[in-house]
Amino acid sequence: MKILMVLTSHDQLGNTGKKTGFWLEELAAPYFVFRDAGAEVALASPKGGQPPLDPKSNEPAFQTEDTRRFEQDPAATAALANTLRLSDIDQADYNTVFFPGGHGPLWDLTNDRNAHALIEETLAAGKPLALVCHAPGILTKVKAPDGEPIAKGRTVTGFTNSEEAAVQLVEVVPYLLEDVLKEQGAKFSATEDWAVHVVQDDQLITGQNPASSKQAARLLLNALGNQAAA
Repeated sequence: MKILMVLTSHDQLGNTGKKTGFWLEELAAPYFVFRDAGAEVALASPKGGQPPLDPKSNEPAFQTEDTRRFEQDPAATAALANTLRLSDIDQADYNTVFFPGGHGPLWDLTNDRNAHALIEETLAAGKPLALVCHAPGILTKVKAPDGEPIAKGRTVTGFTNSEEAAVQLVEVVPYLLEDVLKEQGAKFSATEDWAVHVVQDDQLITGQNPASSKQAARLLLNALGNQAAA
C-alpha cells in the first residue's frame, strides 16, 4: 500500500511579514498512522525539497507525542527534506492521497493545477482521499466531471470561520474556506472549535482542524480496507 501526502511550499503569512507553512501535527500524526499500518508513505510538495514548517506548530504548546516522534525519526525527517515535486506525481502510483493543512495551502495548493488534477484523477479512479484543516480549501478550485464544484452537494468540513477568528487571521487569509465551500453548495459540517471532527462523503474525507488529523488518517485507512475487501 502506497500513500502520498502532499504539503504546501508557501511560507509567507499574507503581508504580515510572518512565516507559515504546513502544520506539523497534521503531517506527523497521519504519517505514523499510515506507517505503523505497514504503508509506504511518500511526501510531495509543489516545489519539491524541504517544505516550510509553520514555526508556530512546533512551539511547545502544539507539540505532541507524534510531532516529537517525527522529529526523532531519521526516515521521516529525510523524507521531509526531500519531498517529491508535485508536477512529477502520477496518482496511478498511489492507493490514496492525504493533504495536511497549515495556512500555506490557502495560497499555493488552492491555486495549483497539479493539486487539482491529482484530486480529480484520484476520485475518478475510485480511490478515497483526505484533506484536513486548511487543506479542504483546495477543493474550492476542484471540479467534478460535469464542471460543477467538487464540493457541491457533498458534506465536508475544514478550519471554521470561528477557528480562524480565534487565531486572529480572518483579515490575513486570502479566503475563508468555510464561506467559499458553502457558497459552492457544500454541506459544511462543524463542531466546537478545536474538537475532533471528521466527515466522510463517499470517497472524500475531511477533517476540521489539527486535532482531527489522526482520526482522518484512520478513516482513510478504513476506506482503503473496505475498498480492498469489496
